[in-house]
Amino acid sequence: MKPILFSLLLLAPLAHAAPEGWSQVWADEFDGKEIDFSKWGVEENGHGGGNGEMQYYMDRPENIRVENGMLVIEAKKEKFNNAGVQKDYTSGRMRTHRRASWLYGRFEIRAKLPEGGKGVWPAIWMLPATQKYGGWAASGEIDIMEQVGHERDTVHGTLHYGGGWPKNEHTGEPFKLKSGNFGDDFHVFALEWEKGEIRWYVDGELYQTQTKWNSANGQFPAPFDQPFYMVLNLAVGGGWPGPPNADTKFPQKLTIDYVRVFQKK
Repeated sequence: MKPILFSLLLLAPLAHAAPEGWSQVWADEFDGKEIDFSKWGVEENGHGGGNGEMQYYMDRPENIRVENGMLVIEAKKEKFNNAGVQKDYTSGRMRTHRRASWLYGRFEIRAKLPEGGKGVWPAIWMLPATQKYGGWAASGEIDIMEQVGHERDTVHGTLHYGGGWPKNEHTGEPFKLKSGNFGDDFHVFALEWEKGEIRWYVDGELYQTQTKWNSANGQFPAPFDQPFYMVLNLAVGGGWPGPPNADTKFPQKLTIDYVRVFQKK
């Protein structure tokens, strides 16, 4: 499927201030009463995301909803059985796959992260619309923001690339707040992706630039030379954060004020 290309004229009512040289091409302000399914698909699965995660992602308002002009993704501790798969947690995950994807751009998300704790894993990230260079991670993955909940003051920006698993590679850097935690208030997470260069920002502060990567089946700047779609989710457990412990409180909420996409004029 070809990536959706939006006319700036069609989106004029949605336009917001952007850094000089960028124009808005897509946005969701979450101002309605429910999720806009013309923009997002909500996933249902309990397979652990390939990371040994412990939640069942469900399409129900208890886990993923729009309220008070915000998207809320809520992880709950509860025994849950669906289609013979039993989990101890439920949560939400949604994506723009088959609705919108972009080759290059500025991706800006204002969000308040969960309170945190061991085993809490919120993520704002991107995957390729097609497996042009092969299976994960030969076709790439762009992590705009990830947090492991026991590091409440720190987020990570990462690229995954190289060969198919287990020959994949990744590079990235963390960003640490000077004071407070990411669950205390809203912050703006942004990524600027241009040919051969990807930059990460928190609240307007540039903290990482990457210009070197590779794909086993393509020449640089592969795999980051093809359209990617966006994913928003709140995982529980998994190989990186590990399982929750007795001190981890539930429910946990990832609250998103807006998602905006800009491209060069």
